[in-house]
Amino acid sequence: MASTEPAKSRQPGGTTAGTIGLRARKKQKTREAIQRVALRLFERQGYEQTTIEQIAAAVEISPSTFFNYFPNKEDVVMLDIYDPMAIAMFKERPKDEPLNVSFRRVLEGLDSIFERDRELVLARGKLMMEVPELRARIWDELERTQTFVTVLLAERTGLKRDDFEVRVTARVVVAALYEASLEWFRQSGRKGLVVFANRALDVLESGAHLSTLTGPTRRRGRRTA
Repeated sequence: MASTEPAKSRQPGGTTAGTIGLRARKKQKTREAIQRVALRLFERQGYEQTTIEQIAAAVEISPSTFFNYFPNKEDVVMLDIYDPMAIAMFKERPKDEPLNVSFRRVLEGLDSIFERDRELVLARGKLMMEVPELRARIWDELERTQTFVTVLLAERTGLKRDDFEVRVTARVVVAALYEASLEWFRQSGRKGLVVFANRALDVLESGAHLSTLTGPTRRRGRRTA
């Protein structure tokens, strides 16, 4: 009897796309669990002092299983679970919605998630700023994020991914949001991360004109005028 399973969902070895999707989700949840435990250990006893064996024991897995998920301690910290969320949210926005509105709606959607994970996000950011080998990888991560944003902008606008304006816009957006994150870390998360992200977008939307960038005295004068 012919299978009632859609042909496109069948995979080699008798597995299905649904099964693979479930396995991928379970693996991602395990990765996130390892990261959460590791970040707590790093914060409690220090990054250098924490071993992979200790992380594995705290998660109740073997060191060899740990290496099925991460090649080293650095990658545990560098795992970013929020980029995929942001990408999915952006793709769900109306196609005719202005890009600046879409970015802000995505930030609104992430706000409660960042607040929920506030301490872990702060701990991860602190490590990335303070541990030399992690800090050295930040630029690679920014390039990776820029690639994601470039693809999203190209898909939304119908322009090519290598279009100059698309690439410049993606780089500027990523740089602005990165600065927002740095400011949030510097202030120990006293305000919401999304507050700083929206401020960064405000600067972009104002044009960030070098010719009109002013000092605090002139800014105060403008506000009271």
